[in-house]
Formats: sequence, structure tokens, C-alpha cells
Amino acid sequence: MFLAIDGILTQSEAAVLRGAAETLAFADGRATAGKIARAIKANDQAVPSDDLDAIRAKAADALMAHPVFTAAARPKAMTKLILSRYREGQTYGMHVDDALMQGIRTDLSFTLFLSEPESYDGGALIVADTAEERAFKLAPGSLILYPSTTLHRVEPVTRGTRLCLVGWVQSWIRDAGQREVLFDLDRAIADVHGREGKSALLDTLTKTRSNLIRMWAG
Repeated sequence: MFLAIDGILTQSEAAVLRGAAETLAFADGRATAGKIARAIKANDQAVPSDDLDAIRAKAADALMAHPVFTAAARPKAMTKLILSRYREGQTYGMHVDDALMQGIRTDLSFTLFLSEPESYDGGALIVADTAEERAFKLAPGSLILYPSTTLHRVEPVTRGTRLCLVGWVQSWIRDAGQREVLFDLDRAIADVHGREGKSALLDTLTKTRSNLIRMWAG
């Protein structure tokens, strides 16, 4: 399931994080890439610091508080976020993310956009599936969530600077199909509750959701 989620951060919150990022030191992003990816990765990543930790914490709190993100990802664990910067001429070629990062299994990958899309040319995130490639260049504070098993790349930036936060989730629900079933069930429960309030149908749906989570969580 590919999911674009608006409003993880408000426009003003994203602007504050962009401003905070201007004070940070950045280093060559290839330092965190594997042997194969190192040859196709050309970007900058923020160097660890207390100020970077504050940016990470703000974004991580927003992610964990967002009902659509948590329903789609069912996070069990999440990597530390990487603050990534692409300047003119920088890019990241086609690759798949490592299966294990920072001691967790990567089930889902995400990019949280911070830059205004009009402020840079190029730099779209291209995610491929068996049928097509999809391009994402979202508003600041918006996020694209997709399976970590997916090939993807970042197109070269030809003007301006692309700033984003990237991270990976280990889900309580390892199977992507099961996660989608639960996500659809969440939406059905919200719809029924909105129309009927507490009802026998709502009780049945919530019971089914809880029991499926018990069966599938791991």
C-alpha cells in the first residue's frame, strides 16, 4: 500500500523545522549507505547534535500522534529519523532499503517533506511497483508511506534545495496485506461510529479488529 498523508506537520511547523535545519552541520550522505547504494547516492545528511535531536523528536511525536499514519503503519519500532538535504545536482539512484536498520526490521519506509515544492526543481521521489513508477513531490508537512520492499529513487535536483526527513518502521503487523485489511477496517469502524454511534455493528467490527490484531501481531 502506497499512502500519501497530508498534515503530519502544519505548514508553520514545517517552516520552523526548515529554519532550524539551516543552523545544522551536514555531511556526505554516502556514509550511511551500503556498498551498492554508496555508488548511486549523492546527498547530504545532518550531523548528530542536540538541535537535530530536537527536530527528530518534534517530527516523531507528530508521526505517532497522527491517526492515519499509526493506522497504516501499526508502528512497533521506528528508526531515528534522518534529515536529508539534496542540493543542485544531487540525486539518489534506484535502490531498495536495507532489510535491517538500527536493530529493527524495515517493513515500511517514509519521506516527510519539509521544503515548499516550488522552491526546487526535480527531486521527486519515484517509487516503483510491478506496473508503474509513481512520482511524489508533496507539500511541506506531508508524507509518503510505502513498503520497504519497493525499489525507489530520488530524481536529480536541478534548482534549489530539497529538505526532508526519512525513516523506517517495524510494524506490529509484518504482512502488508494484513496491514491493509486492518487499515480498511479502521476506516469502516470510523464511518459506522460517525453515522450510528455505539451500535451492535460497531461492536462486531471492533471485536473483529481486535481479534485480527491478536492473530497477526508479532
